[in-house]
Parts: sequence; C-alpha cells; structure tokens
Amino acid sequence: MTHVIRFATAADVPVILHLVRELAIYERALDKVVATEALLHDAMFAATPAAEALIAEVDGAPVGLALFFHNFSTWTGWRGLYLEDLYVTPEARGLGIGKALLQRLAAVAVERGCARFEWQVLTWNTPAIDFYRAMGAELMEEWRTCRVSGDALARLAAEA
Repeated sequence: MTHVIRFATAADVPVILHLVRELAIYERALDKVVATEALLHDAMFAATPAAEALIAEVDGAPVGLALFFHNFSTWTGWRGLYLEDLYVTPEARGLGIGKALLQRLAAVAVERGCARFEWQVLTWNTPAIDFYRAMGAELMEEWRTCRVSGDALARLAAEA
C-alpha cells in the first residue's frame, strides 16, 4: 500500500465534508455539524480562503484529512498554523497516515515561516493525546478554550 498526502482541490469538497462528518461521529457530536458542501467550498476556495486541507490517500482512495488555517501570535510576532481537524478513517489507522499528515503540516508551517503549529484535543481522547505526545506535542494544560456562539454571540454583538 502506498500513501499520498496532497493539498485538497475544489473537487475534494464532498470528501472533506464526508470525513468531517466521520470525525464528528467519532467525537460524539454529529448533530453539531451544520457545514454544507457550498459553505466549505466558499471557505476553502474563495478569493481569500479561510482554510486549507490536506487529503491522505491510500492506493488512490481518500483515508485522511487535515484541515488547517493560519493564526497569529502577538507574543512571537509571527503567524502560526492551526490544525482544526485531523481525521484518519478506521481502516487506515495504524498505517502511519496520521503521522504523515502531521509531518506534512509541520513542513508547511516551516515553509511558510510559522512560529507555531497548534491544535486542540478532547480531554477524553487518550489515544489521540498519547499519539500527539509521541509526535513531540506539548499539552497546554493551563489554557482553556473560550467560545461565544449562537444567541450569546448575538447578544454580545448587540451590546457593541
């Protein structure tokens, strides 16, 4: 079996959405996925893309996804690379696909002059945590994610 890691094209949008939904099932949150092919296409392939993706293929079949975008650190003065989603299909796990996706993303970050490569992991996902630590990732235990969305976002915006 040979694997290929390549940048996604607009033709990959249905595959991307399919893999995002599979990831959401694994993370017990399929009901939270409201993205459509049209939304993903606009986000990834508009004049100013909000995100990019790498697709992993084994023998020509898509088996993995790494969806990412750039962020910025005022502390370093440099942009970073933020991994939003990393997913490898169950049948392709153990083939080195996840590691290959992370390695390729690290190379992209270095090529683009990024000071950091970051992502989040669910606290209950111990297989992923162990995998990330083995790749050299530092878990930032002292940081917490803050989110304002839905009605709370609308209320906060209305107070401006």
